[in-house]
Amino acid sequence: MLFRTIGTLILVAAVCSGAAARVLSVRDFGAVGDGKTDDTAAFQKALDEAGKELGTRVTIPAGNFLIGGSLRIPAGVTLEGVWQVPTAFTANAGTTLLVTGGAGDENGTPFISMATNSVLKGVTIFYPDQTREKAPPTPYPWTIRAGPGDNISVLDVLAVNPYRLLDLTGAGRHYVRGLYGQPLRLGIRVDECYDVGRIENCHLWPFFTGWLDQYKELNNWMLQHAVAFEFARTDWQYVHNTFCFGYAVGYRFTRSAAGPCNGNFLGLGADCCRRPILVEAVQGGGGLLITNAELVGAWGTTDSVGIEILPGVAGKISLMNSAFWGPLDRCVWVRSDDAWFSATGVDFGNFDVGAVSSPAVQADGGRIILTGNTFAEGSVHVLVGEKVRSAILTANQAEEGLSVDNRAGSRTQMLANEQAEVDPAVALAGEGRAHYRVQVGAVNDRRFVRRFHGREEVPHWSGGGTMRWSKDDSDLVLPVVPGKPFTVMLRMMVPEHALDPEAGIYLGGRKLAAISQAGEQTLEVQAPAQQGDSVTLTLRCRGWVPAEKMPGSGDRRKLGIALYSITVKSEGAAGEPVSANR
Repeated sequence: MLFRTIGTLILVAAVCSGAAARVLSVRDFGAVGDGKTDDTAAFQKALDEAGKELGTRVTIPAGNFLIGGSLRIPAGVTLEGVWQVPTAFTANAGTTLLVTGGAGDENGTPFISMATNSVLKGVTIFYPDQTREKAPPTPYPWTIRAGPGDNISVLDVLAVNPYRLLDLTGAGRHYVRGLYGQPLRLGIRVDECYDVGRIENCHLWPFFTGWLDQYKELNNWMLQHAVAFEFARTDWQYVHNTFCFGYAVGYRFTRSAAGPCNGNFLGLGADCCRRPILVEAVQGGGGLLITNAELVGAWGTTDSVGIEILPGVAGKISLMNSAFWGPLDRCVWVRSDDAWFSATGVDFGNFDVGAVSSPAVQADGGRIILTGNTFAEGSVHVLVGEKVRSAILTANQAEEGLSVDNRAGSRTQMLANEQAEVDPAVALAGEGRAHYRVQVGAVNDRRFVRRFHGREEVPHWSGGGTMRWSKDDSDLVLPVVPGKPFTVMLRMMVPEHALDPEAGIYLGGRKLAAISQAGEQTLEVQAPAQQGDSVTLTLRCRGWVPAEKMPGSGDRRKLGIALYSITVKSEGAAGEPVSANR
């Protein structure tokens, strides 16, 4: 023990006796930091001197440092500002680098190029000439190109408004932590990474536009064109606790000449994105392991899809303990014949925002496994297409029972999924279908209404209860007694905006009743006898958008008429109507 202790002391003494790492300041090389003097040469002179000895730190004090050219951080050198954590709204505080070079040339020399073992830390980067009042934004080269080279780190950096933020092509074992900003075209791209890279605690949010209406043109442009995170060839990428807001694509998994990606993706957040996750390609081995994801559609849209897996994808995508909400058309859309998709413990909280009967999960092909998930109310929860090779649905729950449109026959296996408490075919059997009432917006109403918006409460001054808004063209699917004419009573509220000469209730192309006055009312519809035991009536009116008609409303849905209840009475029926919701 004594000899071991002495040996340890000798080793510590030897280490401590070595020279301390050099620390240089850009001030000592002529940097001014007044926001007017071009400090490019002074910075590069300091970096070149630091490159003569591995481990040297180049420090940047507080100030606004104008950089009109580009910088190269040599191997083994750290360029470090004063910030010790990621910051927000610090474009003219602490250490700020003002970038003006490369405007109009996205393929030009990157602002900062980094070599093996180099570090960028604790700075704010701002493009003072970039505009947020119009679109498209001015292109600039990559703000940071890390690589080719291994073990490159970017830590605690705020890049307020870059065009393209961080290129990690050829950067094996990269480490990115605390990178914040609003990249206007492309955020972080990884490619040609053949050893585990790590990206964690990064936040790509509107630090430049604030997502304010006065910058709507640029915000909308980003929703059409911008990508937050892009992964091409990277082997076992680790991405933890990252977030993005306001992008066409949140997380794009694609293929380059080097190939596609596989990896572990934990704690992904994508809010206000048209495609929170877009899968164009995936490595066959391992695939994508996605856990604790929060995926939200783009506000004001009706065509956002939480996870879209494009045709041609051949590999596995596993989703666990995640949630979908907000304005989504579909939560998951598997369009590939060769993809393997599984979801476990996922909350499919919002879908069919456009009220067009879109499913939460649609598989056009490939293989899917859905186990232990929860679904919000909807007319169809899962659509299994004819080309699906295998679908296994077990132990899933939905308030009105799991609704599956199975077009794959015996290739779909279902077990222990929640069933509806009331089957309308049973509840309205016999005399029940001769006289019944549907409370619209209450439990078990979805089987009677198609292409309606979600449940809402009727205002108390109108008597309370539940309702749904129609669209400009919505359907009522009603059980009837074959061979008997029937009357339909619709209790509803008709806004002035919904009135139109063609507004009314239709059977095929025939108008059965006109909707000609605004306000709360009960519309009586006389319908002819049907040969079958059900009929589909269409409610048509003028569609309107609250945000365009009502000052202060941000509701971008296309609405029609508020429907409260449906009462059907066949000829000769007597007594009180049966509740179709029970």
